[in-house]
Amino acid sequence: MDNGKLIIFSAPSGAGKSTIVNQLLNCYPSMEFSISACSREPRGQEVHGKEYYFLGLEGFKEKINQNAFVEWEEVYENNFYGTLKSELDRIWSKGGVAVFDIDVVGGVNLKSQFGEQALSIFVKPPSIEELERRLRNRKTETEDKLQMRLAKAEEELTFATKFDAVVENDILERAVRKSEYIIEEFLSK
Repeated sequence: MDNGKLIIFSAPSGAGKSTIVNQLLNCYPSMEFSISACSREPRGQEVHGKEYYFLGLEGFKEKINQNAFVEWEEVYENNFYGTLKSELDRIWSKGGVAVFDIDVVGGVNLKSQFGEQALSIFVKPPSIEELERRLRNRKTETEDKLQMRLAKAEEELTFATKFDAVVENDILERAVRKSEYIIEEFLSK
């Protein structure tokens, strides 16, 4: 794989990393979203090849056996997410900067693999109570799933120090501005 740059955004579910990433992608033409692969079914209006590559459980396991991933993880039982090598090749072959919106463990794994080539940003919610409010407002989870996400979030918050920068998403505009500043510094190197 080429020696292109990558920017990693990770956070507990509901912290707002996807919202921040989507705003930043509109500001930087050289940045392109790295579409993750997953084993789950699409939710709502999600489209294969846009939000995710929906491979199904067997398809995902087949890609693992083919060594097709840069990184992958079983986030929940039989619920896999990962980054296909072909996705980085696609972005870097055009001279782009790959932008990731991935779970915390995946973010740490990518940073450890790519070192100085990568900028890792942890998006932190203002509080666990606010995170719960955001997740409840989505109305996409059962109570059991929501409690599972909150428990996982508590653990994920302990990973913040493993990232190059931490951005608190208390006020979206401020979080986007801080992210822009961090990214501009990284890209100027």
